[in-house]
Amino acid sequence: MSDFTTSAKDNISKLETCFNVECNFDILERKVIIAGREAGFFFIDGFVQEDMVEKLMQFFYSLKEQDLKDIETFLKKGMPYTEIEKNGHIETVITQFLSGVVVMTVDGFDECILIDCRTYPMRSVSEPWKDRVLRGSRDGFVETLVSNAALLRRRIRDPKFCMEMFGVGKRSRSDVAFCYIEDKVDKQLLSKMKELINSIEVEALTMNIESLAECLFTKKWINPFPKFKYSERPDTASAAILDGNIVILVDNSPAVMIIPSSIFDITEEADDYNFAPVVGTYLRLSRFIFTIITWILTPLWLLLVNNPAWVPEWMKFILVTDDITVPLILQLLLLELAVDGLKLAAVNTPTMLSTPLSIIAGIVVGEYAVQSGWFNPESLLYMAVVSVGTYAQTNFEMGYALKFLRVVTLVLTQIFGIYGFVAGIIISILMVLCNSTITGKSYVYPLVPFDGNMLKRKLIRVRLPHSYK
Repeated sequence: MSDFTTSAKDNISKLETCFNVECNFDILERKVIIAGREAGFFFIDGFVQEDMVEKLMQFFYSLKEQDLKDIETFLKKGMPYTEIEKNGHIETVITQFLSGVVVMTVDGFDECILIDCRTYPMRSVSEPWKDRVLRGSRDGFVETLVSNAALLRRRIRDPKFCMEMFGVGKRSRSDVAFCYIEDKVDKQLLSKMKELINSIEVEALTMNIESLAECLFTKKWINPFPKFKYSERPDTASAAILDGNIVILVDNSPAVMIIPSSIFDITEEADDYNFAPVVGTYLRLSRFIFTIITWILTPLWLLLVNNPAWVPEWMKFILVTDDITVPLILQLLLLELAVDGLKLAAVNTPTMLSTPLSIIAGIVVGEYAVQSGWFNPESLLYMAVVSVGTYAQTNFEMGYALKFLRVVTLVLTQIFGIYGFVAGIIISILMVLCNSTITGKSYVYPLVPFDGNMLKRKLIRVRLPHSYK
């Protein structure tokens, strides 16, 4: 049953009210006569290809009365454009219109004609700043979902490659797409994800993919380790799809979500596969080593400094030789905060002022901080190493998860000594093992459950399976 009538005047009036035309300067309306019949066009300025609309108008003016016998005849003989559909449901028409589709109503037709000649403002598909590589593709996702889908389709020319669209948000009606290969994806996981996406009741995805992540993961977010893997690289997303994973695209977001994801997946990087297996293995193992160093270096150093008798003679150089005016634990905690302050300052500093900021930070946090007695050189050295290890993480959330665990271990070590250090290690391992995922699968797969072949592939850069299958 259609929500519209065969009267163009009534339909135009109804659409004017639904679209709130009078209060929106960017919603444009055009009333014309086509083959003796009244017709109305509605479109959003900036969302349509104006030259395409002009060409369609010129074609419509040349139509004859017999071309408008009924809506089916009109679509066959009087509509030269390909991306069209008819719809008589007002809610669907409103949703399509607000996403940029041109709405057309003609006298005598009780359904609207939706003409998809959208074009969204977008930046170039340049390489993302976060996921840069030394070798490989230089393109990246943008904020337009259709363009992101095209980047994936260009890499996966498989008829079983599917991209299903969903609408999320009562007000935003954000487009969300599930991308997967039909004969490789876990069907139970796919069904579960569809149920989750359809059960979301929220007004808008205000922060795009992060809002969607929080809607999908309904449990408590106490554990700091990331629940999903994000990427702005089409090659990374394509590889995940070919492995049988699901990639979720959200309109207005340049990052995609990859599920399921384990801690090994999150620590992977595109450069692991852009070089020969030996080099890729070295890069991967180096990253694992830096991960351990980032987590445990300063607590272990604090434990040894507090117990100098445990330090062998050949390692005495790690002890503090100068006077300690500020307790080491307080120095380390202040430096943890100072590093975050520098990160925030770097993000909010204009590019032209970044060099002066770096000079000021180097002088203040470096030389003057030591000379004033606030910090010992050893504290600065080890925190610098930890900061380098944090930046070596491909995932921003993973770096902060390690930071939180490091601070907890530092405090426990200072209070309880060796027992606090061991407790911090145990707490950290338990948080990794017990981290909940949206899929319900193990966060440390292929360790639990154990899969030897997959573990070998995660630890060592072996030959790509896609290159010889």
